[in-house]
Amino acid sequence: MPSPSPAVRVAILGCGGFAGVHAKRLVARDDVEIVALCDVSDDITGKYCQTHLGTLDPQPRRFVDRATMYKEAKPDAVFICTPHTLHYEHASEALAHGCHVFLEKPMVTSAEQAYALKEEAERAGRIVFIGYNTPCSPEFDFIRESIRKGTFGRLELIVAHISQNWMKGTAGKWRQDPALSGGGQAYDSGAHLLNSLVWSVESNLDSVYAFIDNRETPVDINSAINVRFENGVMAAIGIGGNCPVYGTHMTFLFEKGKIDVDGWNAAWIAAYTAEGPVDPLPLKGEKQTPDDHFIACVQGKATPRTNPDHGIAQSELMDAIYESAKTGQVARPRREQPA
Repeated sequence: MPSPSPAVRVAILGCGGFAGVHAKRLVARDDVEIVALCDVSDDITGKYCQTHLGTLDPQPRRFVDRATMYKEAKPDAVFICTPHTLHYEHASEALAHGCHVFLEKPMVTSAEQAYALKEEAERAGRIVFIGYNTPCSPEFDFIRESIRKGTFGRLELIVAHISQNWMKGTAGKWRQDPALSGGGQAYDSGAHLLNSLVWSVESNLDSVYAFIDNRETPVDINSAINVRFENGVMAAIGIGGNCPVYGTHMTFLFEKGKIDVDGWNAAWIAAYTAEGPVDPLPLKGEKQTPDDHFIACVQGKATPRTNPDHGIAQSELMDAIYESAKTGQVARPRREQPA
């Protein structure tokens, strides 16, 4: 009988709010060892450890210097939960130290950074995985395969929205500081919806026309976005960050039917043809958390469902959204890869 594989040695960089969710998921696995935490102060890592990792034995080592962490703790993989504009620098460092990288969304905050990070990951021979929910679900696997195979005919139009009390919930925090966030609700929770869009359509971006409203804050709160892809598929996206009622809905409209789905977490799905509902849906596999899927990829048991190409697609879309909103004109991706 073969001996079990050694546990994946994991470091967590950035011990803020959502990093606690990663701690809960990772602690539940017996094939993961959390060996290190890193943030800007020992007080932050200490409180995080006490709150989320108090039962671990041995306790992870705590660091305030990233280079020291990589040198002394020697993690196999790092979960990066730092502010958005720091993602490129932190992921690049992790790759240089031989680590696989789990990046909270968005991957980076410009298309130029996205192309550069893809090249660095390829040179390092390491995984760069983005923490999106829907690619790890049977629901969105069904949607993408339906588009690829023409199950409902040609995909023509996607209409989607997300609503959240984001403006009030992030007031006074780094998410409303453009120097750290790179943008507002569209770059934060809205990133899940926009990734669900580009991940499913699998076509280069052609053009974008967008309006944004900051609601007297430093970042975008509400966005109305129109998108055309090179394959002719069009999309209309509404991102609302000043609504007390959470909600999300995404509809894929085909020649011969439609699919409705939760575009944030894939919590529900329904499909229809002219004859009525498709029931049951032929969903395959079980839904995974991004964390579980990433660990399986590090172990060589799975192929990453998100990768730098998806980060590039979303970065090009976000760059075009902000350019269009600023200029009042249709924007197109530049696709200027670094020299």
